[in-house]
Amino acid sequence: MVAELSIGRAAAPDAEPLLERAHDAATQLRTDLLTLADADAAAFGSVLAARRLPRGNETERSVRSETVGAATLEAARVPLRVAELAAQVLELAAQIAPIGNPNAVSDAGVASLLAAAGARGALLNVRINLPGLPAEGRFSAEGRSIRAAADLLESNLEAAERRAIAEVNRRIGPS
Repeated sequence: MVAELSIGRAAAPDAEPLLERAHDAATQLRTDLLTLADADAAAFGSVLAARRLPRGNETERSVRSETVGAATLEAARVPLRVAELAAQVLELAAQIAPIGNPNAVSDAGVASLLAAAGARGALLNVRINLPGLPAEGRFSAEGRSIRAAADLLESNLEAAERRAIAEVNRRIGPS
C-alpha cells in the first residue's frame, strides 16, 4: 500500500523505480504467502494422516515411520518458506520507509511489525515440527539444515525490524 500511494508522488524522482519494484515484489509476495497458507494447512493434514496409519506389524511400522518423517519434514519446510517470504516483506518495508509517501510511512512500520511477527510465528511452526524427525536416517540431515536456516533467519529478524521502525520513527518525527 505504501508503494502504491507513493508511485508518481515520490519526493525524489530516482526513487520511482525502487517504488515500482517494491510494489511488484509485495504483490508477488502476497500471492505466494496466500498459496503457502494453503500448503501449510495441507502439510499439517498430512502429518495427522500419517500419524493415524496402522502400526500393527513391522511393515506397517516401517511405512508409517517413513510417511510420518516425510510429512513432518514438509510441515517444517513450508513454514520455513513462509518465514523467508515474511522476512522479504520486512526488508521491503525497510526499503520503502525512507522514500515512501510521508502520509503512509506509519503503514510501512505496521508492515514491518506484522512481517516480523509472521516470520517469528512461522519459525515457531518450524521448530514444533523438527523434534518429530528422527535423529538419524534419511530425514535427519535436512532437518538439521532447516534448523540452521531457521536460526539464521531468526537472528536477522530483530535487526531488520529495528532498522525499519527506526526509519519510520525518524520520518514521523517527534510526537
